[in-house]
Amino acid sequence: MSAGVMQKSGGRGGRRSRRRGQSAAMSEINVTPFVDVMLVLLIIFMVAAPMMTVGVPVELPETAATALSQEEEEPLSITLTADGRVLLMTNEEPVEELVTKLRAIAAERTNDKVFLRADGSIPYADVVQVMGALNAGGFRNIGLVTETGGPTLDGSGN
Repeated sequence: MSAGVMQKSGGRGGRRSRRRGQSAAMSEINVTPFVDVMLVLLIIFMVAAPMMTVGVPVELPETAATALSQEEEEPLSITLTADGRVLLMTNEEPVEELVTKLRAIAAERTNDKVFLRADGSIPYADVVQVMGALNAGGFRNIGLVTETGGPTLDGSGN
């Protein structure tokens, strides 16, 4: 913020004279630099915010299904990685403790929706076992997460 200097006018019929030592400080604040800085920060945060999402890299299979609508409460997410790890949201959990952990989470949540993300290279039996654990833990609304653009299986393309 900067303050300018405004000269006092003398008594010579409205004509301004410049005398040494008779200048008064201007009392108005220049907000233009402040607004410029705020706009730059806004652009930086708009660009950086999508990069802050945390996720586990999983090679999802492709399907012709469309995406589900978003809810108010974020659905629970279970991820099965290619190396056999099970992640509850972003925390790795042992398979033996998964059902007890899911029961504790289900008791606190109002939404029973859970998204199951499984790497395409995982055997089907492993995915079904985790689905059984979700069911035993109180989650019966399971959505399988896939990538779009897969085959439609009706002979129309892809």
